[in-house]
Amino acid sequence: MSVEISLETLVEGIKSGDKRLIAKAITLVESKKLEHREKAEQLLKAIMPLTGKSIRVGITGVPGAGKSTFIESFGQLAIKNGKKVAVLAIDPSSAINKGSILGDKTRMEDLAKDPNAFIRPSPSSGFLGGVANATFETMLICEAAGYDYILIETVGVGQSEVLVADISDVFLFLKIIGGGDELQGIKRGIMEMVDLIFINKVSEDNLQQAKNTKLELTRALQFMPPKEKDWKVPVLLGSALNHQGLENVYEKIDDFISLKKESGRFEEVRQLQGEKRFQYWVQAYILEQTKKNQQLDDAFNEHKKNASELLANPSSEAREFVNKLLKS
Repeated sequence: MSVEISLETLVEGIKSGDKRLIAKAITLVESKKLEHREKAEQLLKAIMPLTGKSIRVGITGVPGAGKSTFIESFGQLAIKNGKKVAVLAIDPSSAINKGSILGDKTRMEDLAKDPNAFIRPSPSSGFLGGVANATFETMLICEAAGYDYILIETVGVGQSEVLVADISDVFLFLKIIGGGDELQGIKRGIMEMVDLIFINKVSEDNLQQAKNTKLELTRALQFMPPKEKDWKVPVLLGSALNHQGLENVYEKIDDFISLKKESGRFEEVRQLQGEKRFQYWVQAYILEQTKKNQQLDDAFNEHKKNASELLANPSSEAREFVNKLLKS
């Protein structure tokens, strides 16, 4: 992060939609250096009054479901409707240098060229489930910059579905038609979290199979507890590559957000998301402070070693360490 860029310059750059300065601000909040962390806190505090006006759309699906193609086509549609779109594409990280290895800007070339779009590929850096550590804060910067839709793409592995659902207003699941049992491999947890399902890559050749898949998914959803009152999860068909069916997705997202706002659930869920993020940072800062005290750091490593080698119950080791921390 260039130290010569002042906080005031970054804030004004975000307000004016300067993509270069927006990118610099995101790099700042992603940094783990203490001096950057402190400056990032000041930056986020300054822009908070400008946040909260976007629609946050989490998008998940197995590799090959066409997430990037869908995001590019949907982003272009939103822009045609007068919206600005930011894409936070969380790439799996290199295990060696933690770098981003997919390069989403090359996969969304047309959208990346649009002045009303901003694409930020961020390495997951080993963070649980492929959602980058600073995705929530990055999202706030994009909101402050005036982007109407924040599209969050996950790598679709592990616990990424849970984490992206925790920071989005709408959770969209992309499905493709496969052989055999269409529901095979779809975890119940995902089905309980989704707000909308889009069966992608539908063509004349597989239309009947797509309709059968839709029927099976619709039946399966009937056995799931409703996530939102008065909302039946739509199962839509289309092809992102051929720009088919995306208008329906756009309309359903709008309907869903309107329903949540009318019921008061929109603000309620946003508050819960803020609480979860607060709890995450409490844990992070406690561990950070622990590292600054040699005695506590030694105790932490000792208890961690006991837990990892299963010399004792990990829960008991954690409790003993926390007791030592509170007594210090």
